[in-house]
Order: sequence, then C-alpha cells, then structure tokens
Amino acid sequence: MSKQQHEQFRVVIIGAGMAGILSAIKLREAGFENFVIYEKGDRIGGTWRENTYPGIACDVPAHLYTYSFEPNPEWSSSYAGGAEIHAYFQHVAEKYDVLPCIRFNEAVPYCAFENGRWQIRTSTGREDVADAVIAATGVLHHPHVADIPGLESFAGSCFHSAEWDHSVPLEGKRVGVIGTGSTAIQITGALADKCARFDLFQRTAQWIMPIDNVTYSEDDKAAFRSDPSRLEALRAEVNEDFRRFSNAVIDADSPEMKEIEDACLANLEDNVRDPQLREKLRPDYRAGCKRLIFSGDFYSAIQRPEAHLVTTPIAGIEPDGVRLADGELRELDVLVVATGFRADSFIRPTTVLGRDGINLDDVWADHPVAYLSISIPQFPNFFMLNGPNGPVGNFSLIQIAEHQVHYILQLLGQLREGTCREISASRAATEDFEAARSEAARHSIWATGCRSWYLDKNGVPASWPWSRDRFFEEMAAPKLEAYEVA
Repeated sequence: MSKQQHEQFRVVIIGAGMAGILSAIKLREAGFENFVIYEKGDRIGGTWRENTYPGIACDVPAHLYTYSFEPNPEWSSSYAGGAEIHAYFQHVAEKYDVLPCIRFNEAVPYCAFENGRWQIRTSTGREDVADAVIAATGVLHHPHVADIPGLESFAGSCFHSAEWDHSVPLEGKRVGVIGTGSTAIQITGALADKCARFDLFQRTAQWIMPIDNVTYSEDDKAAFRSDPSRLEALRAEVNEDFRRFSNAVIDADSPEMKEIEDACLANLEDNVRDPQLREKLRPDYRAGCKRLIFSGDFYSAIQRPEAHLVTTPIAGIEPDGVRLADGELRELDVLVVATGFRADSFIRPTTVLGRDGINLDDVWADHPVAYLSISIPQFPNFFMLNGPNGPVGNFSLIQIAEHQVHYILQLLGQLREGTCREISASRAATEDFEAARSEAARHSIWATGCRSWYLDKNGVPASWPWSRDRFFEEMAAPKLEAYEVA
C-alpha cells in the first residue's frame, strides 16, 4: 500500500461510550488518523449518559473500571456513582482530543459492504465510506419495557429507569418500582427513605453480595496523586479479587463459587430481621445464576418503615396504581419500570449488510454469534467491541475492551499495510468456537437453573465460559488461520 493509501485508510467507529472513546485513542496511538465516531446522542458516555437514575453506580470497583493508561486518583469512593464515571470519560475524551472526532446526534441506521468498502448512512442523511467499521455500541442501551397490561393508562408519572424524568418530585410521594435487577436495587437504596411510601414489585428474588463502599478522603486522594505506586497496588488488589470471581462463575462446583454463595447467604441471614421478609427475599436458585448484585445498603433500605416488598404478581396497571393478582390496588403517584435492557440487540436496529448483501438480522435470527465476540463470517472488516458471547458477566468491561481493541488493531494493521483487502472470521472457526463455548457454558453457574438475560433463547448462557487468563491469551494476537482473508 502506498503512503497516500496508507494515510487514506478510513475507520468508522459507531458509538462514543467507553469503548468508542478507547478505540479513538488507540487508533491514533497506532498511527491511524483518518477515523470518525458517529454518536446517536448529544454527548459522550454511552450507558453513563443514558442512565441517570437515583443511586446509579458501577458494580465494578472504580479503580478497576478505569482505563489502564489513565488511572484516576480522584475517585470519591471504591464504587463510583454514575455522574462521576461520566465525568471521568468526559475528562479522558477531552485530554486525548477525542471530541473533535465525534459527530454527535448522528446515529448509523445503515451500513453495507459494497465493492470492498463499507457504505455508511447516518440519521442526518450523511453518506460516508470506510475501509473498516468498529461497532462500539455497547450491550445495555436498548430499554426493555415489560409487557404489562394497562401500563399506558397510569395517570401519574411513569418512565423506564433508563429514561429517568428528573422533573418529577419524589419526596413525600408514593413511588413504585417494577423489577429487582441491579438498577432497581440501587434505586431502592437511594429512594426508600425519601418517599411517603416505596413499593418494590418483585417477581424474582435476588442474591445480594455485600460490599464495603469505602469513601476516599482528601488525604487518600493526595496520597494516590503523590505516589502512583499506591494507586497501582490498589488496582492490583482489586484485579486479583475479580480474577477469583471470574474464575468462580465458570465452574458451578468450584470452591470459589461456594465461598460466594456462602457470603450471599450470610448476608441475607444476618441482615434481614423479619423472618417473613427474609423468606420473600430468599431466591430459589443458586447465587450467581443471574447476574450477581453487589449492594451494601439494599437490605437496610427495604426494611425501612416506608418500604414495602410486594411479591404478589401484578395483574395490570390502572390510572391510580398497580392492581395485584389478589385484587389489591397499590395506589401510586410515580411508577418506575426497571425491567432492564434488550441485551441481545448489540448494534441492532442498524441494518448491517455484509458480503453479497447478507443481512445481519438473518444471520442472527436464532441468536447473536461472533467469533471471539469480535468478528462475524461474511462481514469483512467489521469488528465488534463487547459483542455477542463475550465476558460481559465475568469481569470489567473496560478490561475486556482494552484487550479487544489491541486484537482488532492487529487485524486493521493487516488491512492498512495491504497484506489483505478483506478479513473476517471463517464460518468453520466460528462454528467450532460456538460449539466449544456452548459446551463449556453448561458447566458455569449461569446454567444451574434460572431465567436470566445471560441465556439465549435456547437456554444456553451467552457469555465467555472460560478463565480470564484464557481470554487475555486469545486477545494477545489473532490466529489468522481462523479468518477468511482476501
């Protein structure tokens, strides 16, 4: 490839969240200058822009949920809140001059591989052409609203937790939250003592892993600033804790998994006084089968006099509140639907057409699949970050993305240097990977008998089922024999 062709090699990044910002920084670091980020929102931040509900925080310790090349001595606590995390990504985007590369308020509804390049169309009508596409669209960004009869008839304020209406007053109000995932648990901790009455509508009880959310003093922060090795030591300690956790969940019979389950059980037994409430909060499946919830204040919050755990099934929603299956009407002023996200959407609803017009929707008609969660057969030069069947439930998404970007950059290097024009995972390699992954996943804690968003429609856990070390090894360098190269 000539010098001019080398410089003209163009990459389109879709999404300006954690992974999109990272991609831009690492592309520039590797000498790629001709790239752009298309972002559907008006600001950076991804999930940390979209989700602003009371109590929002990351369940990965802050010093691990941080780019390895940009440590942050300023975290206010060990588990940072959403606004603070968003501010961190804003700081990184500004420091590394990423913002000028972003086209805000431009979604990408269409991209097609034609004549050896990707034809891009944005929501503003802009047309672009790229040699490669990096889909950094995230996992949890398409809100899922449960199909509850009469929901639209509610006369009070009603919204999904990811579309929080901060203009609605909550103090002194009767507030109901439908759902008991991580979001609902965090909302409970933040609001239970601020409402006249707080109703948590529980369909499924959750195991809660206790955490100690340490607040860092100004002296602590000053020590981190003056001695980077102290910060690195803390990061290494947290990293080791997560290594043990990630290795525990992939083996349901491991001693490490037993330790986690014992800690969750002790948390319930030791911290919920009322035996009836304790039994309502006791799940009928093993800890970790669903995404484990980390909280230091949920049990105390749900035991407040203003809080009520409602376990009777919901019959429907009426203008005045929630009608239960036993006939009771729980009257409410505010109703929050915290029923999660469509975790299998990934880049969709974008229309993505690969070689010979093959539609990604058709390829993923059964369930989303990608080789190593990055590349899809018949979709050359199209790479995903935190794509299907990756380690979303095992370890820090930033760690995952950093290793995946390192891997993708090596594939982009093949293209930029002219070693090949097109590269995509082979069908055989993808089928072999998926067969091995599905078999290994059957031994994980996620396959022990519960319903969760980790499972695909065939009931197979859709996640990385091996060790973290194995993932890092796979990401060290692509095995080109697993790819179709033209």
